[in-house]
Amino acid sequence: MQKFTLISTRFMKKAMDNSLPLQLSHVRKSISIINRTYTLIHSTALTALFYYRVSFLFQNPETRSQTPTFPWLLVFSGELILYFIWLLGQAYRWRYVTRTLFPERLPDDKHLPAIDVFICTADPKREPTYGVMNTVISAMALDYPPEKLHVYISDDGGSSATLYGMKEAWAFARLWLPFCCTHGIKTRCPEVFFSGAEDDKDGELRGNVFLEERQKIKIEFELFRERVMRANENCGAWGDSINGGHAPIIEVIGEEEAEMPILVYVSREKRPSHPHHFKAGALNVMLRVSSMISSSPYILVLDCDMYCNDPSSARQAMCCHLDPKLSPSLAFVQFPQKFHNISSNDIYDSLIRSAFTTVWEGMDGLDGPVLSGTGFYMKRVALYGTSIQDDTNITELRQSFGYSDEFIKSLSQKYKPNIRNGRDSLAAILREAQLLASCQFENQTKWGEEVGFLYRSVCEDVLTGYNLHCKGWTSVLCLPSKPQFLGSSITNLNDLLVQSTRWASGLVDIGISKFCPFLYGPLKTSFLQNICYAELSFFPFYFLPVWCFATIPQLCLFNGIPLYPEVSSSFFIVFAFIFLSALSKHLWEVMSTGGSIRTWSNEQRIWMIKSVTSYLYGSLDAIMKRFGMRNASFSPTNKVSNSDRVKLYQMGKFDFRISKAVLTSMVTLVVLNMAAFIAGVARVILFGNWEKLLMQVLLSLHILIMGSPVLEGMIVRKDKGRIPYSITLFSVVLAMVILTLGSVVLLY
Repeated sequence: MQKFTLISTRFMKKAMDNSLPLQLSHVRKSISIINRTYTLIHSTALTALFYYRVSFLFQNPETRSQTPTFPWLLVFSGELILYFIWLLGQAYRWRYVTRTLFPERLPDDKHLPAIDVFICTADPKREPTYGVMNTVISAMALDYPPEKLHVYISDDGGSSATLYGMKEAWAFARLWLPFCCTHGIKTRCPEVFFSGAEDDKDGELRGNVFLEERQKIKIEFELFRERVMRANENCGAWGDSINGGHAPIIEVIGEEEAEMPILVYVSREKRPSHPHHFKAGALNVMLRVSSMISSSPYILVLDCDMYCNDPSSARQAMCCHLDPKLSPSLAFVQFPQKFHNISSNDIYDSLIRSAFTTVWEGMDGLDGPVLSGTGFYMKRVALYGTSIQDDTNITELRQSFGYSDEFIKSLSQKYKPNIRNGRDSLAAILREAQLLASCQFENQTKWGEEVGFLYRSVCEDVLTGYNLHCKGWTSVLCLPSKPQFLGSSITNLNDLLVQSTRWASGLVDIGISKFCPFLYGPLKTSFLQNICYAELSFFPFYFLPVWCFATIPQLCLFNGIPLYPEVSSSFFIVFAFIFLSALSKHLWEVMSTGGSIRTWSNEQRIWMIKSVTSYLYGSLDAIMKRFGMRNASFSPTNKVSNSDRVKLYQMGKFDFRISKAVLTSMVTLVVLNMAAFIAGVARVILFGNWEKLLMQVLLSLHILIMGSPVLEGMIVRKDKGRIPYSITLFSVVLAMVILTLGSVVLLY
C-alpha cells in the first residue's frame, strides 16, 4: 500500500543513517546437521519397517496363518500415518536460526512509527476486569514515546465494568507512567510490581524519595484495585446481556492529554442472529476503528491476560520492522508466549515448550514463524490484502473494504487523524467508527476472506499467518532472554482439553478447507514453509495411530496373536531402534532447551492424552462443521483460578474433574492395556512364547507407565480430583466388552 510503503521507507531511511544493522540472524549449523542426520537415519529404519510389513502380505498363507491380515493392516496403516506426520514435522528442524537485536541503534523517538495496541476481552466473569486492566496499564507503560501509543480494548461482552475499569486504569496510569519513567522501573505491570517483583526487592537502594513515592502510588493502586474489583462483582452489560445483543459503543479516554497514550473502548454491535466470527471479527473491527482514530502503521495484539513483562518489546520489534533488509517483506514480529504460573513439575505441559523452542524457532529459519494469537507486532498494510493507489477506483475499494468513504479515505497517504483537534472533530470520527463496528458493515465485502484476519477457522491466527506467507510476506521470531509478555497458563486438565480441542478443530478446519497446504500453498510459498503448515494442519490426526497402537496390539496380545517380529529376527532390532530413537531424540530436544527428564515424560504423557481425547474430538468437530452438521463455537479460556485445582496442579496431581465422555475414553484405554499386559505376561509364563509377544507386552507396559496418573486416580487417590468410582466401573465393563468382541472377531 502506497501510504505505508512511504511511511516505512521514511523510517528505514532514518535507521539507515546509522550504517550498523538493527538485527543479525545466526544459523545454528550444529543443530541443523544433527537434525538432518537423524532424519536420514530414522527414515532408513522406517523404510526397513515398511519392507517388513509389506513382505508379510506376500508370504505363504500357511506361514502367516497365525496372524490375521486385518489387524496387521490396521497397525501398518497407523505406522504409515505416524511416519507421514513425523516426516512433515522434520521441516521445522531443517534450519534453526537465532537473532541478535540492537535497539540502541534505532532512530530518535520523534522518528519512530506509532503503534496501536489491540486487546480483546469477552466476558468479565471468565476474564476478570482487574486482570485485564493490569494488561492495559502495562501496555500504556511500554518504553516508547507515549504520544505514539494508542491502546484499544475490544469488549465483546459489552460490559459496563470494562469501560469503568478503563477509565480507572487511565486515571491510575497518570501517576504510574511518570513514576516508572522517573525511576527506571522495568516491571511495569502494577500488580506484579507491588506483589514483590524484582524492582521491589532493591527499593531501599533507590533512596527515600523513591520509597515515599512508591508508598503513595501503592495506596492509589490499592484504591484502584478495590474500585475495579467491586465494579466487576456488580458488572452489567449494555443493552441486553453478556451473551445477548447490543449496539456498537466506542469511547475515547484521555484524548486531552498529549503526553499520555489514549485509551479507546470498542464494543462492536452484537446480534444473536448475526455471525460475529469470534476473536477474528473483534480484531477486524478494531482494525477499522483504529484506522479512523490513530491509523498507526504497526499493531501490537495481546490477550487480555498477557501483560507486558518487559517494556522494551516495542523497540525490539522495531529493530526488525525498520531493518532495511527485513522490512520490505516483513509482516509481523512474533514473541513467544510465556507464563508466570507454571509449576516446577508442569504436569500439563502448560509451558508449550516444543512450540516456541522447536516449531517456531525452526520456522524462523525459513519464511518465519506462525502467527500465534498474542504478542506480535503486525504491519497494518499486510492485513489489507491489496495495494491502494490514489487513483484506485472507489467502487473496487468499496467491494473490498465496505461502503464507508471515510474509512477508505483513512487508507490514503494524505489522511492524518488527529482526535485532539476538538470535541466536534472527535464526535464526527466516533460516529463513523460506530458504523464501522456495526454487524452489517462487512456484508458483501472481503473482510475475513481477503482483508484483515480471516474467518474460516477458529485458529484465525494460524490461517491469517499462512495467508500472509502465501502472499509473499515473511515473519521473524524474537526470543529475548527475558520474557517480553507473561500470561496465565492453564492449571487444570479440563481447561487444557477444552482449549486443545478448540485448537485441533481450528487446525483441521484449515487442512480440509480451500487453504489446505497441499493444495493452496505449493506455488505460493517455499516448499519447507508449506510443509510446516501442512504438519500444523494435520497433526491432530495423530489420534488415528495413537488409538490404533493403544488397542489393536493389545487385543492381539490378549489372544496370543503376534504383530511384531520375534526377538531373534533382525527386524526386531529395527522396531526397537525406531521406538528408542524417537524417544531419545525428543529427550535430546527437551534437555538442549533447558528441560529435564520429568519435562520429557510430561510432554510424552500429555501428547498421548491429547491424542486420544482432544485431537479426536477436535478433528470430528471440524469434519462435522465442514458438512454442516454443527455450527462453529468459541468459549474464552477461563482466567479465574480455582484454589482446589491450583493446589492439585502445584502438587503434581492430575485433576480428573473433566467431561465424563472424555474421562471414560482415557480410563477405558488404560484398563484395556492393563488387562492385555496381565494376560500377555501370563501367556508368556505359561506357554513360553515370549519371543513372539515381547514387543506387544512392552508396548502395553509403556502405555501403562505413561498412564500412571490415571491408575493413581482410579485406585489410590481419595481427593476431589480422583476418578469417580462410577467411571472406573463403567470403563472396566466397557474394556471387557471390547476385549470380548475383539476376541470374537480375531478368533472367528
